Amino acid sequence: MHKPVILITNDDGIMAPGIRHLISFMIELGDIVVVAPDKPQSGMGHAVTISSPLRLKKISADGEYPEYSCSGTPVDCVKIAVNKVLHKKPDLIVSGINHGSNASINVIYSGTMSAAIEGAMESIPSIGFSLMDFSFEANFLAAKKYIKQIAANVLEKGLPQGCCLNVNIPAVVESELKGVKICRQARGNWEEVFDHRRDPRGVDYYWLSGEFKVHENSKDTDEWALQNNFISVVPVQFDFTAHNFIPELKNWRFNV
Repeated sequence: MHKPVILITNDDGIMAPGIRHLISFMIELGDIVVVAPDKPQSGMGHAVTISSPLRLKKISADGEYPEYSCSGTPVDCVKIAVNKVLHKKPDLIVSGINHGSNASINVIYSGTMSAAIEGAMESIPSIGFSLMDFSFEANFLAAKKYIKQIAANVLEKGLPQGCCLNVNIPAVVESELKGVKICRQARGNWEEVFDHRRDPRGVDYYWLSGEFKVHENSKDTDEWALQNNFISVVPVQFDFTAHNFIPELKNWRFNV
């Protein structure tokens, strides 16, 4: 019986605990192939490498599955995996498990989700998984059954053309998880803070930090779900067109 081929990647780097757990979950569902960045690539969004060569290194594992580190971004990993490792499209791409939330507007900045979106652009069913815990000792096992169920559903039912799933998991023990909630993306933004410092030579430099602000508390949003101990699942598409504005825009006058 044909087992599905599952490509696994992330943005925290190939040795991050999140991807090691995702590998152990997905190996129960299909034949896996791992291609992930050789170093952390958080916040890279949909960046691709065009000014330097990509280096792909096969990593010695226990022989159960092929595993490669890539010098590029998460999107690079998907592209090179499909074209030079698999030489075909996998049945599923899973990205993560990310250390930290990718809910709300964070989906724009996320390398984890950009890998999933790249899969959707290539008509490959894809999922990005994130846990709201930055700790190296984060508990990824609490949501194992839900992660497997979501992946199994996508393998069985597929996803619409150009659509992937953004799955975020609250950092609670298994007994406190209330289940899965299908949501929309909450409205929010980062209020940036630039920490101004000066190096020993007297040259100014800045560290970017900030605080994330949510601008609504509707019960149909991912942020509400996570605050109430639900796993949020948001269908994501890469069409950025503001369709509702097109009729009004057509009424604008332009001189010829």
